[in-house]
Amino acid sequence: MEDRGHRFSKGVLTGVLCSLAIVSAIIWGVYVMLSVRGGALKEGTQASGEGLDYGEIEEKLSLLKGVVDSSFLYGEDIDEEAMADGIYKGFIESLGDPYTVYYTEEEYQELMEGSSGEYVGIGVQMSQDLETKLITVIQVFKGSGAEEAGLKVGDVLSKVNGQDISGEDIDDVVAQIKGGEGTAVTLEVYRESVKDFVTMEVERRSVSVDTVQWQLLEEGLGYIQITEFDQVTYGQFTEALEELKAQGMKKLVLDLRNNPGGLLASCIDVADAFLDQGVIVSTRTRLGDGTSYEADEDVLFDGPMTVLINENSASASEVLTGALKDHGRATVVGTVSYGKGIVQNIIPLGDGTGIKVTTSDYYTPNGASIHGVGITPDIAVEAGDGEADVQLERAKEALRAETGE
Repeated sequence: MEDRGHRFSKGVLTGVLCSLAIVSAIIWGVYVMLSVRGGALKEGTQASGEGLDYGEIEEKLSLLKGVVDSSFLYGEDIDEEAMADGIYKGFIESLGDPYTVYYTEEEYQELMEGSSGEYVGIGVQMSQDLETKLITVIQVFKGSGAEEAGLKVGDVLSKVNGQDISGEDIDDVVAQIKGGEGTAVTLEVYRESVKDFVTMEVERRSVSVDTVQWQLLEEGLGYIQITEFDQVTYGQFTEALEELKAQGMKKLVLDLRNNPGGLLASCIDVADAFLDQGVIVSTRTRLGDGTSYEADEDVLFDGPMTVLINENSASASEVLTGALKDHGRATVVGTVSYGKGIVQNIIPLGDGTGIKVTTSDYYTPNGASIHGVGITPDIAVEAGDGEADVQLERAKEALRAETGE
């Protein structure tokens, strides 16, 4: 299956919770001092890959810097720190992997804060189509400035503070949206329901993101939606589970639609709540080694369940779905998931900057690769055009059939 072209990324201070579908699995305490200052590569740099002539690179950078210093019209306004960051970003971007990214000090701080589930921002989740570059709102958080201003799921971002952002990378748009708590940003969006553009002023607020929503749909039937996997997710999930059990839940619909992923550890914790043994997920590097994560004996809920997924369910949400499906623990309902089955590790570089690098593949308990394929549901159901949630209704029907009710 071809990559559908969506890109998920997480912006922290903006509250635009996107997870480059994102997202880190393990945080390594590895320090790599790769820094170019004024064309000079620091001694002791360890470089991967053969054939790079760093002497030639140093000479070329010095030559380029000389041309800029002597000829560039706006040479007196050069930001040399930004120039250095551009070198590092270009080095990493040349790998051609959209999920391997160099982060400046500010970007790295935002990335790390982003996994905490607490933000100062407008309070939305967005995704960007890599082909069209359209940035679409896929979730609006309760109590956020975005909700109060009337921003809606499906809105396509057009302008930020009057500036057209068409074709811009989502990270650059995030930088324009972010700002201090209590300040505001003006957004223009295209809203399909009215076939017109809508402009609104959105306040930036401190947002504690509710990554888990739940309710008792009917007697004995619980519903839990997980929108992403952050540090706060497992605690919110167990709270939801215990609350629903106290209300008499006997069976469960777990909704992972539009979940772009997140922290692997959080995902594994949730999977472990439903499994008493066996592999949850395994990873494999290019050298063939890897790690296998297994469930322990403690189970928080062992009743019948269904899992809802769609084409925007990615990464960690696919890991969870694959584990429950392969173990026969849940019936999967919806559409084929996104197909992001690769692991990104976040590596601090010791100077406040960092890199997120793709290091391995995910495999489901049965050994199936997720990347570029996705998870195929047991019951295929497309989303309906009307107000009724046909996928949810089909998931409920599957549970009734399983329990004979």
